[in-house]
Amino acid sequence: MTNLTFIGHSAFYIENPQCGILIDPFISQNPLAKFDAAGKKITDIIVTHGHGDHLGDAVPLSKKTGAPISAMVELANWCAAQGANANPVQMGGLLSYSWGKLRFVPAFHSSSTPDGKYAGMPTGVILEIDGKKIYHCGDTCLNSEMKVIGEVYKPDIMLAPIGSHYTMDIDDAVIAAEWTGVKTVVPMHYNTFPQVKANPEILKDKLKNKDIECLILKPGETIPV
Repeated sequence: MTNLTFIGHSAFYIENPQCGILIDPFISQNPLAKFDAAGKKITDIIVTHGHGDHLGDAVPLSKKTGAPISAMVELANWCAAQGANANPVQMGGLLSYSWGKLRFVPAFHSSSTPDGKYAGMPTGVILEIDGKKIYHCGDTCLNSEMKVIGEVYKPDIMLAPIGSHYTMDIDDAVIAAEWTGVKTVVPMHYNTFPQVKANPEILKDKLKNKDIECLILKPGETIPV
């Protein structure tokens, strides 16, 4: 069985007997995050783009555990220069891991490293694991690529930003859920900072009218997928 843990903001931990995957591990600098990395198996780290609230603790965790950071080439090379174990990738290819498959897909945002260097294109990711496809949108506005993702890749679960200001808002997240055809939406990237304040219960009500499940997770909460 595979479990999904919401760490906080856009950070998630996916675990089964074969793996422990961190996505966008913004942990130590996020007072709302709940995750004890010291007590967890970490086999892979995935980073959607270079902003600090997504890159987070990726480099020190990679240096400590040896887990590779899979990220766009420019960002991965920057991580490698900091001493991390990095796996440079590009969008489009289906990447094989011991636990399943991973594909980087477009996100409409920006991306730079903490020291201001260009970090490549921002992305979302689709993980194929234990018979399910999990689409982590990264930071993005609503965009027509989501129609392609729904038609071609057919994800089951969408981890969707709803905080507006820097990403899409609740209404656009509802449209994204319809376009991708997902059965379940987990909201993320909200209420961490004043600029991204949002009420996920509004999303839940709107999705209920579309017969789409909305799972609102508290930081540290785990669900099976």
